Amino acid sequence: MLNENVVNLLKEQFWYLGTCDGNMPNVIPVAFKDVTEDGKLIVGDVFLKTTLQNIQKNGNIAVSVGNGMTLEGYQIKGKAEYLEQGDIVEKFKIIVEDMFHGAATAKGALVITPEKVIVTTPGDNNNKEL
Repeated sequence: MLNENVVNLLKEQFWYLGTCDGNMPNVIPVAFKDVTEDGKLIVGDVFLKTTLQNIQKNGNIAVSVGNGMTLEGYQIKGKAEYLEQGDIVEKFKIIVEDMFHGAATAKGALVITPEKVIVTTPGDNNNKEL
């Protein structure tokens, strides 16, 4: 579902995760992230309290990524599940602990399964689904 352009931008830029509890939207930037070979999006849980509460309620999530220089951007909508153990979680624990010199760690990881990818082309006011 994710073509090479989408994957490259996801690997290069910050992501913004959007969730909703049914009433109030929540959007956060994330830097501890990865794209798997099979096209799933992975986010390390360092500061995801409200995001996780919303995921527990409905599992819906949107990921936005863009390049301000080229105006290339995508929104990926899908379902998220939370993992508290396993290889993915251990990978993020090492990354976060190294970056924060042991002052913080990843508590788990979100695994996002994309269901829809929307692209906005520079100069085009219409969103297009990939």
